[in-house]
Amino acid sequence: MTLEQQHVVVVGGSSGIGLGVAQAALEQGARVTLVSRSPEKLAQAAEQLGSPDRVRTVSADATEEDAVRRLFEVLPPVNHVVVTAVEARYLPIKEMDFAAARRIIDSKLMAAFHVAKHARLQPGGSLVFTTGIASVRPMKNGSVIAAVNGAIESAVRAWALELAPVRVNVLSPGWIDTPVWDAVAGDAKGPLLEQHARRLPVGRIGTTTDTGHAAVFLMSNGFTTGEVLHVDGGHPLV
Repeated sequence: MTLEQQHVVVVGGSSGIGLGVAQAALEQGARVTLVSRSPEKLAQAAEQLGSPDRVRTVSADATEEDAVRRLFEVLPPVNHVVVTAVEARYLPIKEMDFAAARRIIDSKLMAAFHVAKHARLQPGGSLVFTTGIASVRPMKNGSVIAAVNGAIESAVRAWALELAPVRVNVLSPGWIDTPVWDAVAGDAKGPLLEQHARRLPVGRIGTTTDTGHAAVFLMSNGFTTGEVLHVDGGHPLV
């Protein structure tokens, strides 16, 4: 398969891993729709990507089922959907703010359920959901993210059967240099990423180019479904 002239929808595509997926899809000849809650961020992302004839933006909140249903009702025929959206926060269990925990769960797990339910895909299409290394190597205070990632990976194996012949897969990144780390680590981001890079077998932190290429593989390989593709620099080994 090829992504040439295919329509790829990236939910959470206004920054970070989602923006990298959009760039990689464009390089493969696809048409891309970026979906995010922020019109301002969408406009910036579209300008950064260029290719105005092949990039459109739609403001929608994937945590709301009706918004996701309406999204797929108005879009032109869709071949692939990649979901990267998440509200990333780390919460110690003894001080757990369960309202904040529910926002994390809604932003990633429930959004995945909404997309799986309402996405309308062309023959040969696929769904790609993003989890992460936290499902197997959680950070301190990361129990909610770890639980959500593990839940999505389990759900995807069921969806690969239930939604067949649509293919359903997971992209599981390790530590990727994205703006999420600015929120998670603040001024400590640089030293933290450098320290982690020295531990990894590959000797560096991942980039959105790495994850973009992996997403293209999952979209374009017609014999891959129900899989978790780890793009983590060997993180589980250290």
